[in-house]
Amino acid sequence: MPVEKSELSRFELGKYYVSGLFLRGVIGAMRLLPFERRIATMGALMRALAPVVGFTKRVKTNLKLTCPELPEEEVSRICKAVPDNAGRAIMEHFSPEGFTERQSHAKISGPGIAAFDDAVAQGKPVMMITAHFGHYLAARIALQTRSGQPIGCLYRRMANPYFNDMYVDAFYKTGAPMFEQGRRGMVEMVRTLKKGGIIAIVSDLHAHGGEELTFFGKPAVTSVLNAELAMKYNAVLIPCYAVRQPNGIDFEIVLHDPVEHTDPRTMTQFTNDDLEAMVRKNMGQWFWIHRRWKTWNGLGVQPEDMP
Repeated sequence: MPVEKSELSRFELGKYYVSGLFLRGVIGAMRLLPFERRIATMGALMRALAPVVGFTKRVKTNLKLTCPELPEEEVSRICKAVPDNAGRAIMEHFSPEGFTERQSHAKISGPGIAAFDDAVAQGKPVMMITAHFGHYLAARIALQTRSGQPIGCLYRRMANPYFNDMYVDAFYKTGAPMFEQGRRGMVEMVRTLKKGGIIAIVSDLHAHGGEELTFFGKPAVTSVLNAELAMKYNAVLIPCYAVRQPNGIDFEIVLHDPVEHTDPRTMTQFTNDDLEAMVRKNMGQWFWIHRRWKTWNGLGVQPEDMP
């Protein structure tokens, strides 16, 4: 869990300061390139680094657990596509001006459009449930343009306090409000829902304190809080995905039908299944590097059951 600077030792502060300078330098150098070229270059860089930093191994482990039937050539393709997409998303995050200009005009499709437009027109609270798939910020930008309203985002503070400032500043350049994960952020997010606002939340991470549901047919500890909030504040819960297009730069924003309000477990399992269906259509666009199936409090895939 990230901590304040005052809680870090001098050594830790020094380590973070140096690494922060390095990261700022790499990103600053990339930003000297034209927008499209810098996005593609960061994707290529991450592809090259993936085997060295352990990303390729993690992707293969997760695929072996969930999709053992995949042929080796498809696994190899996904192992290249995942870091490429991740690298592009990183550079897009730190290119908020060009990214916003480009994605403001992104194509929006799917059966959930009417429900989104209707909720906005009536002033109902809306929760866009998305994932580390394609690049969720493209959906935020496009839907802000369509609705004419701000879309609040929940984010997790980075461990490096020096780099975190740059990270959060780039977030704010794609819109506000921003809610830092934690008690204060939750209060602000709930306040937005009470006012009939729109928020976007990624829901595909392992969640300490969550419940054991399934994802790709395997036990996955998942937070049901989003569904609980939707029911409590009568929010329209819409699965939303930003699908990266073949040119590697543009996106199609896909909105699915709203999730029916039943009970938190059923609703959350529905969103897990909905995401799985999208990932199966675009296997290289989900962040297979995540430790999505790790254990917590006896729940989830146990270490001995991992490939």
